Amino acid sequence: MISVDAALVHVFDLVTPLPTEIVPLRHAAGRVLAKPVVAKRSQPPFRASVMDGYAVRDADLPGPLTVIGEAAAGHGFDGTISQGQTLRIFTGAPMPEGADRVIIQEDVARDGDQIRLNEGADTKIYVREIGADFKVGATLAAPRRLTPADVALIAAMNVAEVTVARRPRVALLATGDELVMPGETPSPDQIIASNTFGLAAMFEAEGAIAHVLPIARDTETSLEAALSLTKGSDLLVTIGGASVGDHDLVGKVAMNKGMDRS
Repeated sequence: MISVDAALVHVFDLVTPLPTEIVPLRHAAGRVLAKPVVAKRSQPPFRASVMDGYAVRDADLPGPLTVIGEAAAGHGFDGTISQGQTLRIFTGAPMPEGADRVIIQEDVARDGDQIRLNEGADTKIYVREIGADFKVGATLAAPRRLTPADVALIAAMNVAEVTVARRPRVALLATGDELVMPGETPSPDQIIASNTFGLAAMFEAEGAIAHVLPIARDTETSLEAALSLTKGSDLLVTIGGASVGDHDLVGKVAMNKGMDRS
């Protein structure tokens, strides 16, 4: 017997990196990023209001100021705020030219198109500057397993596709005359092949494509037939039949077929 760490060394000695592929961002979650992602756009791409209120020039406070228009998210104001003017603005809207900050609506008294700053008003700016989150050219490093937050970030970078490692194809082969598949009726001397399904779930949870092969019986002919189904797989995991008993034939048959053994 050897330690788990020593066994892992033997397994990883067989491993080589998989090739990469380009996938749509919609299908990138959980994949391993193979190439850094570079932002094509700053976020935010413009000075943006973070509150509902009025865009003003500091030099004009406390007013009175004349409301000359309105800006909302997705609907900017094309003009410029000049002396004695203000713009009604909503969260997410681009700041107009000439404005320094946003006065929240709770701190303003309005009468028609005139506003005046209330006494004791909040002095915060309430503006997100261009590139406050990230700027054009910012990168998301690779390699990394892409999380939902990563996917959202890449979308905000205005990147629609990413380069990822190809998902490994893993063949799972349970062997033994004593095994039957779940749902079948075992004889008194048989058991259910449960490990295969647990391992398949583990591999899939890590992003692999698991292929459960039919159970191979304890004969060279059956094992050779089962191993012929592994074509195209990156990894074969065998369950049972790998010890030194008279019926443990997996290692012998696999090596005869030219497979590397850990």
